[in-house]
Amino acid sequence: MTTTRAVHDHVQSLPPEELPAYVYDLATLRAHAASVRDTLPERVELYYAAKANPEPEILAALGPYVDGYEVSSGGELTHVAQAVPGRPLAFGGPGKTPDEVTAALERGVDRFHVESTHELRMLAELARSSGRRVAVLPRVNLPLPDGSLEGSSLAMGGRPTPFGMDPAQAAEVVRTLADGTYPHLELRGVHAHLASGLEAPELLAAAEAVVAWATGLGVPLAEVNVGGGMHVDYTAPGRRFDWAAYGSGLGRLAEAHPELTLRIEPGRALTAYCGWYATEVLDVKRSHGEEFAVVRGGTHHLRTPATKGHDQPCSVLPVEAWRHPWPRPAAEGEHLTLAGQLCTPKDILARGVPAAGLRAGDRVLFSLAGAYAWNISHHDFLMHPRPGFHFLDAGPEEGR
Repeated sequence: MTTTRAVHDHVQSLPPEELPAYVYDLATLRAHAASVRDTLPERVELYYAAKANPEPEILAALGPYVDGYEVSSGGELTHVAQAVPGRPLAFGGPGKTPDEVTAALERGVDRFHVESTHELRMLAELARSSGRRVAVLPRVNLPLPDGSLEGSSLAMGGRPTPFGMDPAQAAEVVRTLADGTYPHLELRGVHAHLASGLEAPELLAAAEAVVAWATGLGVPLAEVNVGGGMHVDYTAPGRRFDWAAYGSGLGRLAEAHPELTLRIEPGRALTAYCGWYATEVLDVKRSHGEEFAVVRGGTHHLRTPATKGHDQPCSVLPVEAWRHPWPRPAAEGEHLTLAGQLCTPKDILARGVPAAGLRAGDRVLFSLAGAYAWNISHHDFLMHPRPGFHFLDAGPEEGR
């Protein structure tokens, strides 16, 4: 699937001055989230990692299919709590400040993922001062067998990183929490998010390793959070992570440990497929034997291809009308590079795009733009206009 009919028709209806635009198909998002939810066993909870796409409409559309939301900063905490009030929140991420922890305590956050002994002591004192008792899951940076994370696009564990604690230190924190040293902190379980971009077998192996480590501590635990990291294939936008195999594997793991609730925290794998970045070709030109199309916007709106070093999948929507009195530039070859408006050679959205005859005025739809796209981009570089945002099937007001 490169686009949905609703998105195609909506983009074709937009006047040029309303491009670039992000277009989200909320019906597609709900259908995908429902299918993911259906693959998961009863004792596997699903939290959405809000960092992937925190748009309020996205958060609300996911509401019926998730058990809660994971936030990683005070800003995300405030934003998500306002967008989906009353829903369970888990507060993770390294480098939490005292003000952020205090705000989380005041908002009644349900889970704290503790990243270090310093953070543990800070949380204990602030919880004591607030008079609250809160649930804690120490985060462990667990080494896995050599090669098990080789397929990952981004590793947060299994090697030296600023995330979580070494296993020996995490084990000591678990025992300290269990023996009542911190009466305002309740040991609920452990947390581990080791890598992103893994397929179902590798992700299951990581989950099994985390559960084996946690249950081998000799301390009663109620929960194990094995994080997210499901692969999204930008080279094949129609391909999906094998949720059925992953859900079955988690089901077997849950059956083997009936005392545990398992939790996963996908982000990209839930929302990437519901978003498109739509723009217009401004110019087509040749340089040293290669053809380039310059489009409105660029990587200051859609940072994903520059961040991940890939070509963003896209499709062309031809536009027959040409409203200007000067000649219309067009591609002469079969393939070209799509670049943005920034004054840097790094502003490349896709290379080798098969777009014979592409002309200025045609439109380009970049798919898989529903996660880690607008919200990770350097919006104000060169001060170009910001894109529009359109939420299809969102009710009476479709855009903003």
